[in-house]
Amino acid sequence: MRVRAGDPREPGALALLQASHALMESLFPPEDNHYLSVDALLVPGISFFVAEAGGEVLGTAALARKAGYGEVKSMFVDPAARGRGVARALLGHLETEARGMGLPLLRLETGNLLEAALALYTAQGFRPCGAFGDYAVNGTSVFLEKPLE
Repeated sequence: MRVRAGDPREPGALALLQASHALMESLFPPEDNHYLSVDALLVPGISFFVAEAGGEVLGTAALARKAGYGEVKSMFVDPAARGRGVARALLGHLETEARGMGLPLLRLETGNLLEAALALYTAQGFRPCGAFGDYAVNGTSVFLEKPLE
């Protein structure tokens, strides 16, 4: 498996992003969904990555550069590829990228019902923090951060 720079419009990545959005919409009210559209993933300041094996896209992740931190966005792994270290590889790649940009901190917002995601982030050293950026406390969002220094 390798992690590489990707394009959210490429078929494998697009299919995973659509599956991720559908899952979020099935679990959370519209006002509590903070995923980025494909167009939003193409703007300057966002780096998009895919994990692939054998030419098949297994997962996606993005790093949004913010003032003083990087934000993990669009982290999603094909359900058929879960348990193979895909999410850990993507997260590790984002950390390396953020360090290379001189960012001291990674932050993320995820949903309280996403138990596997919460377990992954906690195991990778993320800890609870308060709402940041444009987010507001809403009852379903969980805010996490990890110092990189």
